[in-house]
Amino acid sequence: MPAAKRTSVAAPVLVRPLVEPDLDRADAIFRVAFGTFLGAPEPETFFGTADYVRTRWAADPHAAFAATVGGEVVGSNFAANWGSVGFFGPLTVRPDLWDQGIGRRLMEPVMACFDTWENRHLGLFTFSHSPKHLELYRRYGFWPRFLTAIMRKQVAVSAAVPGRVLYGELTAAERPDALSLSRVLTGAVYEGLSLEREITATQAQGLGDTILLEGADSGLDGLAVCHCGAGSEAGEDVCFVKFGAVRPGPDAADRFERLLNACEQLATEKGLAQLDAGMNLAHQDAYRRMVDRGFRTWLQGVAMHRPNEPGYSHPDAYVIDDWR
Repeated sequence: MPAAKRTSVAAPVLVRPLVEPDLDRADAIFRVAFGTFLGAPEPETFFGTADYVRTRWAADPHAAFAATVGGEVVGSNFAANWGSVGFFGPLTVRPDLWDQGIGRRLMEPVMACFDTWENRHLGLFTFSHSPKHLELYRRYGFWPRFLTAIMRKQVAVSAAVPGRVLYGELTAAERPDALSLSRVLTGAVYEGLSLEREITATQAQGLGDTILLEGADSGLDGLAVCHCGAGSEAGEDVCFVKFGAVRPGPDAADRFERLLNACEQLATEKGLAQLDAGMNLAHQDAYRRMVDRGFRTWLQGVAMHRPNEPGYSHPDAYVIDDWR
């Protein structure tokens, strides 16, 4: 880890809800913390035009928290509720205040969120090469399992995918049924898993769109929540698949190929040159298929789980996500 000049905490660390006037400061800390840890030459510009802080705060302000010292924001953390699954991040602290317990303080309110939501399986993405990070989260019952690859490819012109529907093109009357079908699909992947929060937040904030693949039985064969362009979690000229999954069972691999085609189609329609997606390496065949399509890893971490169980991270699952 690059050396960072340390400042001793001279006042009590207080943790409170993150509020809108905090967002610029929290965003600046988020960028410089990641950029410093990864050795970027200009850490304050790390992640470019991608936005993780404002988008996650807007999705659920009650699950966003700030650490302050002397009234000044020095770090933040965010919790996400996917039904039976909960995860958190990014957790970031101003680099000169690292290793002084602020990260632990920011864990307290997100763990309380999970207790309130009664999530059955919890997770996070962190740096696999950092003993400090692994030990911090192990104290809260999280255990490192498979590597997670953040992958990207240049978008190829894609033919129209039959049965592809965009959530954003549905009428207000049609959307509740679409959300119900999405819960059936994700529940088949892992009992109680629900992406409704991500689908509605993406739509409400204008971050991108959600792909729905119609099945032959009036259900869904797949879905993908996609962020598109600057101001979203994707960044300029990027389509980012924040979550994608297909119906398990026979022909799941073919459905996954169809979903990837639909993601490229969306990127083409949006005029975006790059497609990004996270892949847990427990999804062995899904990972191989993405490599075969030209996806390459640009950032790698590890998924930590509580309890120490796979959840939906197993070879038979065709799921795209990265819990960042």
